[in-house]
Amino acid sequence: MNVAVVTVGDELLAGQTTNTNATWLCERFARRGVSVERVTTVPDRIGDIARVVNEYRAEYDAVVVTGGVGPTHDDVTMDGVAAALGRPLEEHEAALAWLEEEGYSRSDLTEGTADLPAGARALHNEVGVAPGAAVEGIYVLPGVPSEMRAMFQSVEEEFSGTETHREEVVADEPESALLDRLESVRNRYEVSVGSYPGESVRIVLQGTEKEPVRKAADWLRERVDAPASESHLDS
Repeated sequence: MNVAVVTVGDELLAGQTTNTNATWLCERFARRGVSVERVTTVPDRIGDIARVVNEYRAEYDAVVVTGGVGPTHDDVTMDGVAAALGRPLEEHEAALAWLEEEGYSRSDLTEGTADLPAGARALHNEVGVAPGAAVEGIYVLPGVPSEMRAMFQSVEEEFSGTETHREEVVADEPESALLDRLESVRNRYEVSVGSYPGESVRIVLQGTEKEPVRKAADWLRERVDAPASESHLDS
């Protein structure tokens, strides 16, 4: 299964808010063996949301959209998703009924709180108020991290893929000096190899079978210079 993640918010593009939602979702998908093919941030504009969602829903198995959910003037994500699908927004009776069960009378709710694309399934907000929606492989979640995480966990089982096994090797060498060994480990074992330089180089080995990944990591650890702190711990 492959998915695209779309985060909505002017504050993300302005650097005023760190996009923790995208990172969290990608980590959850990776655990489930689901491939994230795109992570895109768009402003609070209906046209931009509609264009990106419409493009991605044709290319990927699912599109997960976070942010801009609610009844305030800049919460336009539901409008954008509805426009992408060519559907109107409608007051969702099941969402309203659930909110009433949670103690919110209809008169207490801001107008538009439960407006979802026509035909959508409401996703209940266990730690907030405004519901999310699922429709035609598009999942619309709130932007508040605690609300987004709780809502995603309610639909997480709908995302599946091949389990991915992962090992990490740290090398205290320049990345350029490791190229031959990275090529060798890739050729010897059924694994993908990524290298990420910093103070040391993190080498990430991944594969669908646990044993080749473990053997590849063991082979590589014997052939790279470990940081001094790790060498001390191993001795």
